[in-house]
Amino acid sequence: MQKKPTVLIIEDEEKIRRMLRLFLEQAEINVLEATDGEPGLALIAQQRIDLVILDLMMPGMDGWTTCRKLREKWDLPILILTARGEEADRVLGFELGTDDYVVKPFSPREIVLRVKALLRRHPGGAIGQSPATGGEEALHFPRLSLYPAGRKVVAAGKVLPLSPLEYNLLLFLARYPGRVFTRDTLLDRVWGYDYIGDSRTVDTHIRRLREKLARASTQAAGYIATVRGTGYKFEVAP
Repeated sequence: MQKKPTVLIIEDEEKIRRMLRLFLEQAEINVLEATDGEPGLALIAQQRIDLVILDLMMPGMDGWTTCRKLREKWDLPILILTARGEEADRVLGFELGTDDYVVKPFSPREIVLRVKALLRRHPGGAIGQSPATGGEEALHFPRLSLYPAGRKVVAAGKVLPLSPLEYNLLLFLARYPGRVFTRDTLLDRVWGYDYIGDSRTVDTHIRRLREKLARASTQAAGYIATVRGTGYKFEVAP
């Protein structure tokens, strides 16, 4: 019997927590709750959590600090839920390693759809299949290797600490060397649903991915090429 996934809601407003719990439990998803970052991080350390819904503006440990501390230790998908909709806040959220960003007020049904999409893309998610199957062979390039069975990337002998979304993005591009993908196509194929927001989200994740690759090897960072006016491709030098 397939185990239900568990979502942790870190949100100080009880009304929002109750509403999200209702809709998530109707979708066969277990729910845990915390009122700010400190008890939320304690729960993550103690229990199996598949995804975190995180509010930004909270008393005590706020969402920014919580996200940063979470990313230092755990590789979990994070959905930011906040009243702050400015572009700078969105960009900062993605730069901290979040996987999705929803601005209040929101539709709880939309949150459920986004949660399910994130769980499908993450290896710990219990809904659907990971985009990388255990039987898929490793991809090897000069100074860069991807191992789908273990969702591991090695650049110049170093294992890269990629977020689930960064990993999925790199793997998708590496599967099709030389093929150009638009931002909208990447949102559809990697994010896994009709993304409601700015397609520049892709640019932010590409930049973070290049930075992490560059720290290990400048050659590895060069694999992700920008096609001006179109999108991106995985380019293997002859």
